[in-house]
Amino acid sequence: MNALIYTSALGIICLLAEIFNLRKLIIPIAIAGLLAILGTVALDWNADNSIREAALYNMLRADSFSLTFSGLLISLTVLLLMLSTDFYKTEQAKISDYIALILFILAGSLAMASFGNLAMLFLGIEVLSISLYIMAGANKHDKRSNEAGMKYFLMGSFASGLLLFGIALVYGETGSFDIVEIRDFIATHQPTSMLYVGVGLMLMALLFKTGAAPFHYWAPDVYEGAPMFHTAILMTVAKIGAFAAFYRLFSACFIPVMMPFGWVLSIVVALTITVGNLSALVQDSFKRMLALSGVSNAGYLMIAIVTLYGKTDNAVFYYSLAYGMALITAFTIAILVYRSSETESFSGFNGLAKRHPFIAASLTIAMLSLAGIPPFAGFFGKYYIFSEAVRNGRMWLVIIATINSIIGVYYYLKVVFAMYLKESDSNAAPLQIPVIYSVVIAITLTVILAVGLFPSTVLGWL
Repeated sequence: MNALIYTSALGIICLLAEIFNLRKLIIPIAIAGLLAILGTVALDWNADNSIREAALYNMLRADSFSLTFSGLLISLTVLLLMLSTDFYKTEQAKISDYIALILFILAGSLAMASFGNLAMLFLGIEVLSISLYIMAGANKHDKRSNEAGMKYFLMGSFASGLLLFGIALVYGETGSFDIVEIRDFIATHQPTSMLYVGVGLMLMALLFKTGAAPFHYWAPDVYEGAPMFHTAILMTVAKIGAFAAFYRLFSACFIPVMMPFGWVLSIVVALTITVGNLSALVQDSFKRMLALSGVSNAGYLMIAIVTLYGKTDNAVFYYSLAYGMALITAFTIAILVYRSSETESFSGFNGLAKRHPFIAASLTIAMLSLAGIPPFAGFFGKYYIFSEAVRNGRMWLVIIATINSIIGVYYYLKVVFAMYLKESDSNAAPLQIPVIYSVVIAITLTVILAVGLFPSTVLGWL
């Protein structure tokens, strides 16, 4: 819970640094601050946090779920800030604005992963969303970016309205915003139709925030229209934070009313995975393909919500870790390729293996992990989630997910074929690879390989 307070303060400090003409120190300050905050999360792991929870009226929880996801979200943000050192050299706007927005996105995600009260959940989502609206439309000279920002704002505002209305109905029926008190009330009272309506509205809002079908229609256009680096933030920190909130809400609060929503969610999961994969198959843009694959990955993660009666906390964290690291690797390399070729299509990767073997091998590992190929981390992430689904009688859903995983291998390997089997343009400019980008790639690859080879280490954290 300290992490949320410190992260918010760090964002304000970065804004003030611009006033005192400390522009060059903003990113180092942000990275150092986040590493220090990561240390406080580690210290909270074995501490008795009940007194601090009570002091905040249980608005935030410091349990193993919130601490592990807080650590993951902070780590992903540190890696993204390392990339921003070079990215924002070409931006005309004040760098303090961008870095502060990234930190506020992180703060919103931390609140969503740690909330103990529906009011804190709504506050976290709004802090996250408002920052994301600005980031999506950050490039004012690009019509696609302007469209992305406007579309995300309009659709996001509608989803926030649904969420708030749902919270109001749940409060009206239970008399509390506290998730533990709501769960206890539902367990001891017969749920009313109004309560089901409230939970249903909250469910629809969170399906939108995670980019799940049929509320995914905004995701491809917004992710493609936003600047490349900002898309990486949207698809990692923001998406994982939204799913952590989704999972926490239904696992800690609404388990007693999950039965009526179980089959509905199962159908939504099957639809999300299938629509995401089939749409990604026909894409020629690497960036848009990743956006649509993010829709299918939301479906894989949602299987854990359908099987809440199992022990899925570990599997959810493991998958989120593997997904986040693989995506950062992919976007790091995509940024480099885009600068060189000025295209987001697969053709920009043609012949990359001959020109830059390390970069091509790194992207191959990331794609294989996202596709769920062993021994990389993505395979075990899907394996553990699918295992819990089978154990809970959702074999038909696992069959659909497995078929879609096989389909997904094709579009993930399209970029690999381009790098190794196609010839590059003779006029292609060489990649300019900053040292910091190589460091980020090395870190993410190490995690993907280590977590894939030693999965039990991560699974024991929760």
